[in-house]
Amino acid sequence: MNYLSAENIAKSFGDRWLFRNISFGISRGDKIALIGTNGTGKTTFLNILTGKLPSDEGGVSVKKDIRVGYLDQSPAFDETLPILEVIFSSNNPVAQAVKRYELAIETDNHDELSVAMEDMDKYNAWDFEYKTKEVLGWLGVHNTDSLYGTLSGGQRKRVALAKVLLEDPDLLILDEPTNHLDLDTVEWLEEYLNTSNTTILVVTHDRYFLDTVCNQVLELDHGSAYTYKGNYSYFLEKKAEREEIEAAGIDKARNLMRKELDWIRRQPKARGTKAKYRVDAFEELKEKASQKKVDTQMELNVRTSRLGSKIIEMENVSKGFGERQLIKNFEYTFRKGDRIGIVGQNGMGKSTLLNMITGELQPDSGKIDKGETVQFGYYKQSDLVFNENQRVIDIVKDVAEVVQLGTGETVTVGNLLQAFLFSPSKQYDFISKLSGGEKRRLQLLLILIKQPNFLILDEPTNDLDIASLNVLEEFLLNFPGCLVIVSHDRYFLDRLVEHIFVFEGEGKVSDFPGNYTELRDYQDDMEAEKKLAESSKSAKSVPVAAVKEVVVAPVAKRKLSFKEQKEMETLEAEMAQMEKKKTQLLENINKGGSHVEVTNWAVQIEELTNSQAEKEMRWLELSENA
Repeated sequence: MNYLSAENIAKSFGDRWLFRNISFGISRGDKIALIGTNGTGKTTFLNILTGKLPSDEGGVSVKKDIRVGYLDQSPAFDETLPILEVIFSSNNPVAQAVKRYELAIETDNHDELSVAMEDMDKYNAWDFEYKTKEVLGWLGVHNTDSLYGTLSGGQRKRVALAKVLLEDPDLLILDEPTNHLDLDTVEWLEEYLNTSNTTILVVTHDRYFLDTVCNQVLELDHGSAYTYKGNYSYFLEKKAEREEIEAAGIDKARNLMRKELDWIRRQPKARGTKAKYRVDAFEELKEKASQKKVDTQMELNVRTSRLGSKIIEMENVSKGFGERQLIKNFEYTFRKGDRIGIVGQNGMGKSTLLNMITGELQPDSGKIDKGETVQFGYYKQSDLVFNENQRVIDIVKDVAEVVQLGTGETVTVGNLLQAFLFSPSKQYDFISKLSGGEKRRLQLLLILIKQPNFLILDEPTNDLDIASLNVLEEFLLNFPGCLVIVSHDRYFLDRLVEHIFVFEGEGKVSDFPGNYTELRDYQDDMEAEKKLAESSKSAKSVPVAAVKEVVVAPVAKRKLSFKEQKEMETLEAEMAQMEKKKTQLLENINKGGSHVEVTNWAVQIEELTNSQAEKEMRWLELSENA
C-alpha cells in the first residue's frame, strides 16, 4: 500500500536549484533513511513532503486517512502550556481519553473519573496509558506540569519526540531524532522503532541506527535523488559503485565532447542545415561533461602544538550543586595520546567534568594541576555564535591566513576549507545562508586551526552529516594530542576512543578500558550474571511464606489505573499458583522418578522461578506506585 507519492518535486532559492525532478514513494512497512551532505536540502525536502513548504515544481500526494507524524529540527508549541498539555494536544481520541483520565485522578473528581474510565474502555486506552509512562520515562520527561516555554532546546526536542511517538501515526517522519538524547535513550528509541509496525522516513547521522532500523536509503546528492534497497552498509557499497561508474561516464563524456565541439566549430555559421539532433545531443553531452567528479581524497590534517610530559593531574576531585553530588573523589592523570570517551545519562555531570578540566569551573574539593604546555581546543554546542553578515572565508581568515599542516606544509585557508567540505563557491557565502550542520562544521574547523594539543569535543556530531563525520574522524584518528569526547554517536566512539569514563550516578565515575561496544557487552554480561544469581538464590529458598504474605497483604489506597489494579491482582494470583506448582514439583523430585522425569521437573522449576522473579519485580513496581 502506497502511503505517500512525490512526483517531480523541486525547490530553488534565488537562482540556485536545491533539487529538481525528484520522484519517489513511501509504502507501508518502509523504513527509509534520508541521507545527504549538509546544505543539500534534507530538511527542506521533509518540509515539502509534510506540506510545511510548497514545491516549486511537481507535487506530493498522501493516501486518504493516512495519519502523518512529523518531528522537525526546531519544534514549536504554545510556550504557555504545561508539558502534558503539549503532548496530548493532538486530535488522537486515545490520547484525549488518557488526558481526561489523568486529570480526573489528579483532581480526585469521582464523576469525571467514571466517565473517563468509560472512554478508556471504549478506546482500549489502558495500554496507551502504560505506553505513555514508558515513553516519557525513557525520554526523561518527568515533571509534566512544567511550562513548555521554560525548557531548554534539548528538552523541547524530547517533548516533541514523545508527542509524535504517542500519536502513533501511520507514517512517521523524523528529522535528527537522536540529537540531544543520551546513549541509553538512543538505544531504546532504536529498539522501539525497530520493533514497531510504523512506516518511517528518518534523517539521522547515527550509522548504527541506520544499519539496525532502516531497510532502504534515499540519498540527496547534487540536486538528484538515488534509492538503495538495503541498510546503510549496503548503501555504502552501492554508492561507491555508482560514483565509480559516474566518474568513468564523465571522463567518457569529456572525451566525446572534444570531438563534438570540433564538429560544431567546423560548421559554417550562416548555414542552417546543421543536424539539429546532433546539436541537441551536444548540449546534453556538455551538461554531463561539466559535472564534477566525486573527490574522495580530501583530508584534514592540522599541526598541533608541542605537549610536555606533564598534562593534567586530578586528585580526589569532587563537585556538586546544592544537595546533588555530581562527581565524588575522582582521580585521573592524563597521558600523551589519551583517547577518552565520556558516557552517562543527561544531567549526571559530564559537562561539569569538562569545565573543571579546562578551568572554567573550580572543584569543591580536591586538586587539578595543569601542565604549562597544555593548549585546549574546546568545542561546545553553546558557543555557536557568528556574525550572520560575514562570509565564511573571512571568518576563518580572522584566525589565520595560512595554516601549517602536520606534514610541515602550509596551505591557504581556502584549501583547508575545501578539505573540510566547503566548496570554493560556498566559501564566499554569507553565514546566514549556511545550514545548521555547516555552521557546526565551521565552528569545529575554527577550533582545530588554532593548533590545540588537548582537544575536548562535547557532542560534536550533532547536526553534522555523515560526510563531515568521516572527515572529522580521519583527522581525529591522526590527532597526536589528548582527546576527550562526549558523544551519543556509538560508531564515532567505537572508532576513536580507547577507554571510557562512565558516569554511573551519585558522583561515581568509573574508567572502563575499551570502546563503547565493548562497554555495552561488558554491562550486558554483568546484568546476565546478576539475573542468574538472583534466579539461583530464588530457586534455593522456596519463598512459600513470602508469597502467602503477598497474597493476603492488605491493599493500601493508591492512585493506580483500573488496568494496573487488575494487573496487580492477577499477578498476586499467578505468583501463588506458581509457588504451589513449584512445591508440587519439588515433592515429585524428592519422591524420585526416572532420569528423564527428574530432569523435566528441574527444568520446569527453573522456568517457574525465572517467570516468578519477573512477576515479583512487576508487582513491586506497581506496589511502589500505589
